[in-house]
Amino acid sequence: MDEQIQNYKGAIEAILFVSEKPVVLDQLKEVFPELKPSQIHDLIKQLQEEYVNREAGMVVVEIAGGFQMLSNSHAAAYIREFYKTKTKEKLSRPALESLAIIAYKQPVGRAEVEVIRGVNSDGTIAHLLNKGLIKITGRKEVPGRPFLYGTTKEFLEYFGLKSLEDLPKIEEFTQLGVDMPKAESMPVEEAISASATESGQVVEQMQEQTASQESSGQSRTMNAEP
Repeated sequence: MDEQIQNYKGAIEAILFVSEKPVVLDQLKEVFPELKPSQIHDLIKQLQEEYVNREAGMVVVEIAGGFQMLSNSHAAAYIREFYKTKTKEKLSRPALESLAIIAYKQPVGRAEVEVIRGVNSDGTIAHLLNKGLIKITGRKEVPGRPFLYGTTKEFLEYFGLKSLEDLPKIEEFTQLGVDMPKAESMPVEEAISASATESGQVVEQMQEQTASQESSGQSRTMNAEP
């Protein structure tokens, strides 16, 4: 029985290794129909612990509702030396501002994004849609029934977030080096409306962190053109 468990665990490890995106339990359940989801989850947890205990070069992390194998940050300098590569191309400031507004206010329409930013946002929203970072979530019940937008699973993967709950809270903006205008007691919507530039800086900070991880081999997410 122990040998069979090891076989299962080894197979799961191999799947996590070859997958470029987080693997969800439902996908593994199709591969191992004889195992319960709880058993599969336990085997993944065992893998995580084994990697941590032996200070392995790889780690298994939970991202966007699934599990993904990434390189250990301890090896970042060596990986950078091996690849001699720069960080991935980043989203432009206008795209970051629009993405931040959508992330915190979703579902939100293009007109609301433009009111907050003060400029036309057709191009940036189209770019974010093309990159798969946002999606159409419905229509607003007003004349013309404009589209409403929200973030996608790819958004979580791009920034290495487990869920939207992991987005920086307003009270954390200052800790990230962003000078927010008295946002302590303001709801998220008002704080984002107060300054699209500052909210874009928060997302830019997150992008810098994930770009750094990717340059060290610690991320397998999509490239994003400016």
